[in-house]
Amino acid sequence: MIERLRQYVPVLDWGRTYTRGAFSNDLIAALIVTIMLIPQSLAYALLAGLPPEAGIYASIVPIVLYSIFGTSRALAVGPVAVVSLLTATAIGQMAEQGSAGYAVAALTLAFLSGGLLVLMGVLRLGFLANFLSHPVIAGFITASGILIATSQVKHILGVSAHGHTLPEMLGSIFQHLPEVNWVTVAIGTLATGFLFWVRKNLRPFLNRLGVPPVLADILTKAGPVAAVVATTVAVWRLDLAAEGVQIVGRVPQSLPPLTLPGFSPDLIRALAIPAILISIIGFVESVSVAQTLAAKKRQRIDPDQELIGLGAANLGAAFTGGYPVTGGFARSVVNFDAGAETPAAGAFTAIGLAIAAVALTPLVFYLPRATLAATIIVAVLSLVDLSILKKTWRYSRADFTAVTATILLTLGLGVEVGVASGVALSVLLHLYKTSRPHVAEVGLVPGTQHFRNILRHDVETVPSLVTLRVDESLCFVNARFLETLIQSRVTEGCTVRNVVLMFSAVNEVDFSALESLEAINHRLIDMGVGLHLSEVKGPVMDRLNRTHFPDKLNGQVFLSQYDAWSSLAQSETSAGGATRLSSVGG
Repeated sequence: MIERLRQYVPVLDWGRTYTRGAFSNDLIAALIVTIMLIPQSLAYALLAGLPPEAGIYASIVPIVLYSIFGTSRALAVGPVAVVSLLTATAIGQMAEQGSAGYAVAALTLAFLSGGLLVLMGVLRLGFLANFLSHPVIAGFITASGILIATSQVKHILGVSAHGHTLPEMLGSIFQHLPEVNWVTVAIGTLATGFLFWVRKNLRPFLNRLGVPPVLADILTKAGPVAAVVATTVAVWRLDLAAEGVQIVGRVPQSLPPLTLPGFSPDLIRALAIPAILISIIGFVESVSVAQTLAAKKRQRIDPDQELIGLGAANLGAAFTGGYPVTGGFARSVVNFDAGAETPAAGAFTAIGLAIAAVALTPLVFYLPRATLAATIIVAVLSLVDLSILKKTWRYSRADFTAVTATILLTLGLGVEVGVASGVALSVLLHLYKTSRPHVAEVGLVPGTQHFRNILRHDVETVPSLVTLRVDESLCFVNARFLETLIQSRVTEGCTVRNVVLMFSAVNEVDFSALESLEAINHRLIDMGVGLHLSEVKGPVMDRLNRTHFPDKLNGQVFLSQYDAWSSLAQSETSAGGATRLSSVGG
């Protein structure tokens, strides 16, 4: 009972061996991540169309719940750019920003996402994330990064543009260019340039000055805070708000409030699909980061328990004034690099943010929105990876087509269409590849017992014997492909007398594929051609033996391909045939 409880509540496992050294390392990591999260949380809340305090609230209780139920030692949970954009897109058409209905919709979205993730975790459905191909996800995140950065240009310019797609945003920005506030432009441009410089050059600069590495790292991570402080003081001292500079304004000075999501059937129905999409994207992004960081320390995570941890975090956000959250790439890497050893670092981060929510929020009254926009732009542009187009073009045209379509659909039709198309394209790409399995005609490598593709190697072949190596499991998707291939190879008038299917790579034969094998057997019987199998794996043979197929097979089942060759090729040679060397393709 205790062991099963530890499986679902990992804190009971790692908490037993928690040491003073781990406490010290977690505390330092929490300090660095807290400094980074304060401006980031405010910025992402505004990106989601919510009051800035919602970002702080979404970074307190959710982090604590994940530290209890999650399995990653370094994953930092909270608002992220892509999920914030998806949130704004999902509820932006249902309610007006700033209204009570908008806030309730955000809570409901977090509730639905959390409930779905927990349900998937309990049902052990973490494997479903494998159906999303990495190139398609990379394409969606790249397009989302471009959309997010473009959406923040209006704050840099100080204009009131709108739109959910790239053409709409660019058209609206161009339309409002006469309204540009040049003071805001100066603040936004300087903040953006400074943050880019901090990201690329501050640490090397501090290292050259002899600053200790730990302090240099903290100062680098505190770059956004420096930008926030400098621009806030400038707006306050110079009274730039009177010049039209948009500021954050009053932020409630309190801990996260207790809130309730909406349970209206119409609201739930309208948000169901967006909640599914947010859950999928959030889980894939989170588990990818968690697995990468865990591998560096030879640790492991449990994807199914990660679903429960992320689900609990989102449920916590729903009842404490937040909105959907997931594991963030940037803050998780910072947490890892800062030395976090256990999920307790997340709990300490939550304490730091709670202190900030109570004590520091009055200090951001004069914080210009252009600075928060600069923070978002610098953060999300690191997500943009257009090199994925070049890589997939060189490696696989099918993957390139899927990535390109995902990017164009996301930019042209919006993130909801983009993520839905990404999911659909991932599944279709898998089905397309599965429907066309690699089947190679093989021959004997001279002087060995190995068989290789006749199009790639110099091998011995017998005109009357055809051996086809099937390099994938056979199922309803590809069974017909094998039928057609054999039919085209064993044509009327040819000298083929035996066909061997080499099953060394076949892990499963489903019922549809069994029927196809039976159809192939019947056709070859009518043509006077023997059908044989070789190197059939035990579990596959066990299943075939439960049917009448082995009894009706007009050939044999050989233990190895060399046994099949020795038996069938020799019988053909003794009957007057001859072996020949195939050198097609070298």
